[in-house]
Amino acid sequence: MFDLKVIHSVLGEMEDERGISREKMMDAIEQALATAYKKEYGKRGQIIRAEFDLSTGTTTFNQYKKVLEESMLRPEPEEGEEVEEVKVEEDHRGRRHHIEEEEEVSADGLVRFDAEKHIMLETAQLIKKDVEVGEELVFPLEGKDDFGRIAAQTAKQVIIQKIREAEKESALAEFGQKEGDIVLGHVQRFERGNLYVDLGRVTAVMPYDEQIPGERFRPGERVRATLLKVDETSRGIFLKLSRAHGDFLEGLFAVETPELQTGVVEIKAIAREAGARSKVAVFAHDDHIDPVGSLVGQRGVRVSTVMSELGGEKIDIIEWSEDPISFIEDALSPAQVLSVTIDEEPTDDEDSEDNRGKAIVEVAPDQQSLAIGRGGQNVRLAAKLTGWKLDIISNGGEELAEADATGKTNIVAPVTTEVGADVDVLENEDATTTKEELPTEDEATQDRDLTDTDQSEEINEVDTPEETEELIAKEQDEAVAEAEEKEDEAETAEEAKA
Repeated sequence: MFDLKVIHSVLGEMEDERGISREKMMDAIEQALATAYKKEYGKRGQIIRAEFDLSTGTTTFNQYKKVLEESMLRPEPEEGEEVEEVKVEEDHRGRRHHIEEEEEVSADGLVRFDAEKHIMLETAQLIKKDVEVGEELVFPLEGKDDFGRIAAQTAKQVIIQKIREAEKESALAEFGQKEGDIVLGHVQRFERGNLYVDLGRVTAVMPYDEQIPGERFRPGERVRATLLKVDETSRGIFLKLSRAHGDFLEGLFAVETPELQTGVVEIKAIAREAGARSKVAVFAHDDHIDPVGSLVGQRGVRVSTVMSELGGEKIDIIEWSEDPISFIEDALSPAQVLSVTIDEEPTDDEDSEDNRGKAIVEVAPDQQSLAIGRGGQNVRLAAKLTGWKLDIISNGGEELAEADATGKTNIVAPVTTEVGADVDVLENEDATTTKEELPTEDEATQDRDLTDTDQSEEINEVDTPEETEELIAKEQDEAVAEAEEKEDEAETAEEAKA
C-alpha cells in the first residue's frame, strides 16, 4: 500500500518548488508502476499501462493490443531469409538492453505481427462486435503490489527521468519568455573564467567575454545580467548571461526610465565598450518630450544609477537623427565638429563586403583630442553608433584618425596633439627605458667645478693652505701693480696738461 499523505505532500512540494504540475507527476508515477510490473511479471513486447487512484491508493494494470487486418501485415520471413536484428543501446552505466518499440512499421506502412501487442480483426470482433481496425483493446491484468529490487530500481529511474524532463519543459516555458530581459540571481562559483549564477531552479553561465572587465563577485553575492540566450541541450537547458552586451545597458535604462517602458522614448542604437565608455542614441516619438533628458533624469539621477551598476562606466547620451550629418556631429560629442562631408553613400550591393557609407569630419585643432579620444575610443564608438566610416581631419586638411563601425581605428594624429604624442611615444624606439650614462672622473660637472660669468675659463679650486697663501700673494702683487699703473697714468696726464 502507498502512503497517500506522503504522496500528496510530495506532489504539492514538486508543484510549488520545481513548477511540475500534479498531472505530470501522476503520469510519471503511472509509467514507473507500469515499467516495474512489466519488468517483474510481464513479457517482452507487451504494452502495459497503469492507472493509479490517488484517492484510494489502488493501482490497475491493463494490457493494450492494436487491432490489425491481413492487409496491414508484413509477410513472414522464409527460411534462409535474414531477420532484422534486435536494436540495443547502452545506458549511462554501460549496460546493454533492448530497445522496445510499440510498433515497428516498415517503409511501406506494414508491420510485423506480434501476439503480445497485436490482435487480428476476426478475433477482436469476438470480443467486441463493433471494433474497428486500428483501435486498441484493453485486457485487464492481475493486480500486483509486491515488486522486486530490480523492478523497484527501474521504477525509480523512470520517475527521475520524467522529473528531469518535466523540469526542463517548465524551465524552458519560464525562461524562454524572459530571453532578452534582465534577471536577478546569486553567484554560485567562478570556474575557468566562467561565472555560474543560480537563478533558482536552474544555473546560468556568464562566459568571460560577456563579463565587464575588472568586475569581481563573491559566492552568494547578488548579480543582475541580461538573459542573452536560452538553448535546449541533451543535459538540460543552457542559459547564457551577459553584462557586457548592449541589451543589458538598454534594460537598465528601461528600469529607470518610464518613458522607455511606455514606448514614448526609444533607444535607436548603442555602441559600448564594457567597463570603459558607451554611447546611446535615443529618439522621442512625442515632440514635447526631451529624449536625452528622459534618460539623464533630474540632476542626472537616472544615468547615475545606471553608471553605478556598471562600475562607473561613462555614458554619452545623444539624440538620434535621420539626417546622417547631424547624427555624426552629435555622435562625436563632446567634440565640436566644424563640418561633415559625405564621401561615399551606403549601398545595397549583396556582393560587396562593406556597404556602409564614408564621411569626412573636419574639426578645429583644439578639438582634435576630444574628437579622436584616448586611443581612438571616441571616434571608434561614434563609427559603431552611426554605422558610418569616419575620417577625422583638422581644418588645415591634415588627417587625424580613421574609424569604421567594426571598431577598427587607425590613428595618424600629429605629434603636436595629445593623442598623436601618445601614439608617437608608443611606436618610437625612444619609448624604451635605458640606463642613464654617468660622467667619467675626468669630465667636468656643474656641481663641482666653478666657472666665471662668461663660461670661458675654469677656476681652479683651493684644496691646501699653501695654495691659499700663494693665491693671496698673487692677488696682492696684482693689486700693487694695478695701483702703480694708475699712478703712472695720472702723472702722464698732468705732464700733458702742463
